[in-house]
Amino acid sequence: MTKRITILAALLAMAIAGTALAAGTGRSVRVVSTAKNTSLGETVLVTMTGRTLYSLSVERKGKFICTSKSCLSFWHPLVVKAGVTPTGAKSLATVRRPDGRRQVTYKGGPLYTFSGDSHRSDAKGEGFKDVGVWHAATVGASAPPPATTTTGGGYYG
Repeated sequence: MTKRITILAALLAMAIAGTALAAGTGRSVRVVSTAKNTSLGETVLVTMTGRTLYSLSVERKGKFICTSKSCLSFWHPLVVKAGVTPTGAKSLATVRRPDGRRQVTYKGGPLYTFSGDSHRSDAKGEGFKDVGVWHAATVGASAPPPATTTTGGGYYG
């Protein structure tokens, strides 16, 4: 029982930071849930602590744009240990990030939390434009939002 509580406490602490890790490999681990977001009028993917998950419009098919320290200071990848199968919604998978970590994807789009969201159901990162457009991962959408190019500012250093 104590071991189970310790593992659950560790998973909760890591999920708060936008990271979900499992003790061991070859396991299915629930890392996301769904929630109705009233400000967006959509059902979105959230971490197990209720933080909205986002994907970047130009990150598809293993292509990563958010790799710099400045980008990662705002957008925190949802990662799992190698061998862990993420669960909690259909169409979840993983992809290897350039730094070697395994990032959870939804319909091919890597998932991130946004540092500007401080409360459950915040979606302050929705529509944020920089090297692409950030969108909340909505459930039931047939495909991720199309890639959008931007002009002018907002790029990370």
